[in-house]
Amino acid sequence: MRLLLVCNPGGHFSTMLGLKKFWSNHDREWVTYPKFDTEILKGQEIVHWVTMQEARMIFRAIINFFRALFILLKSRPDVVIPTGASLAVPFIFAAKLLRIKTVYVESITRSEALSLSGKLIYNIVDELYVQWPNFVTRYPRVKYHGIVV
Repeated sequence: MRLLLVCNPGGHFSTMLGLKKFWSNHDREWVTYPKFDTEILKGQEIVHWVTMQEARMIFRAIINFFRALFILLKSRPDVVIPTGASLAVPFIFAAKLLRIKTVYVESITRSEALSLSGKLIYNIVDELYVQWPNFVTRYPRVKYHGIVV
């Protein structure tokens, strides 16, 4: 299975590293932007460096949406797996447009409600995993399988 792993630097990148037991067994490419932590991917993995995008940066989200279409058409993943944050949104929308399966992993810091990204993609993502069991009653479409360490 071919994976496209999408994450902002920082905690979202750490979450993705916590999923290494899963993704290390598959062909994969990464999407992120350069920061001190994500730079460890250079020379180790196939990485698509994109425009830095934080919450509510609409113009950058549009740029990354078109970049996502290009990357998805080039890499042809079977599944797009974002761990957040805002960078996940354009990639999930582009993947759905191209009929590529999407699996979103919500941040552990979201203990009471979905993030803005989670709310934006809630109804279109194929699977949405949360890291707190109380989400299952509040959001019927989410899945809980424990905490990503």
